[in-house]
Amino acid sequence: MWKIHNGKLIQTADESRMRYKTRISAGLVEQLKQMAETHDSHISYLLENGYSNLLETGVITFNKKNRPKDRIEFRTTCDKELLQCLKDFAHAKDLNLNDCIEASIAHINVNDVKHANWRYRIES
Repeated sequence: MWKIHNGKLIQTADESRMRYKTRISAGLVEQLKQMAETHDSHISYLLENGYSNLLETGVITFNKKNRPKDRIEFRTTCDKELLQCLKDFAHAKDLNLNDCIEASIAHINVNDVKHANWRYRIES
């Protein structure tokens, strides 16, 4: 993101975002890549939208016996507070964070997702 400081634009890192890694289904990662390309966004923005919608509904249906067998390591970024809320939600529902991440993909609303150029925004 860019900030205006003394009338000049200065590029800075967004302090509200946090890098993390998880293990999710390779098939879901491919699905997210295609969705991000189609809607001019990034995978991290799609996931954030799914997280917030999942937390808003507060209902998750996940069967631990049906976990995908093709999980791969996946690294991305997310808003710190949102990720912490998702971790707390997963703990309260007695699920792994990976399970909640995979379940949140069904809750993505592509009409409310940030566009790819969001990271280049200008803040004062």
